[in-house]
Amino acid sequence: MTICYIIAMEAEARPIVDYYKMQERKDFFAPLPCRLWEMTVQGEAGENKVYVVTPGRQYNRDLIGCEPAAMTTTLAIERLHPDMVINSGTCGAWARHGMKVGQVCLASGAMFHDRRVPGDNAWATQGLGNYPTWDGTEKMAQALSLTMGKVTTGSSFDMSEEEEQLIEANGGRLKEMEGAAVAFVCSLFHIPVILVKAVTNLRDAPDEDMAAFHQNLENAAAELLNANIKIQKYLASLA
Repeated sequence: MTICYIIAMEAEARPIVDYYKMQERKDFFAPLPCRLWEMTVQGEAGENKVYVVTPGRQYNRDLIGCEPAAMTTTLAIERLHPDMVINSGTCGAWARHGMKVGQVCLASGAMFHDRRVPGDNAWATQGLGNYPTWDGTEKMAQALSLTMGKVTTGSSFDMSEEEEQLIEANGGRLKEMEGAAVAFVCSLFHIPVILVKAVTNLRDAPDEDMAAFHQNLENAAAELLNANIKIQKYLASLA
């Protein structure tokens, strides 16, 4: 099996790359800034080829958000031909739904919360997306003792009151900026996708701001690594 990780921030990707001592293939996506690392994971049932791809940087900042995620996923699928895509990253969540900072969750599905098309039900449905994740996700979540929740994606770190109402009405639990874009591209290519997210900040907590996100990022990235090690062992057992 060939697995491709799409990871927005290098701080989220670096623990995986360093743990597995992955080798970088420089300029694979040139002239675009996307970066690629690769490795092979051996399992009892065979081996998996695993890639990690990030969008790279512009203006000395990681390229976060839907557009870089969709571009990078499209390029990775066309050039690497993965059997499965995994979007691994951080997210916000809500304490009122039982979420905690540092908690790692697998997505039960993914939607956009900031693409509103009033007056046209068909386009409104297309705007929300509601993309499915890999049909083995629930079984894997049970095996690895990971919580599941619906990922909700938008192009901004903050959100309007209207967006929060839309998230709540559609069962969103994990708010971030890339997952639905990755799932959207995978749906067009008919490639299964897993979304694994670690909570960095609680949207309904008093300290909900960018400072809280940065303070918790390192710990969340470490929890992501632990979860992804388990995920790789689980998927290798299916190879």
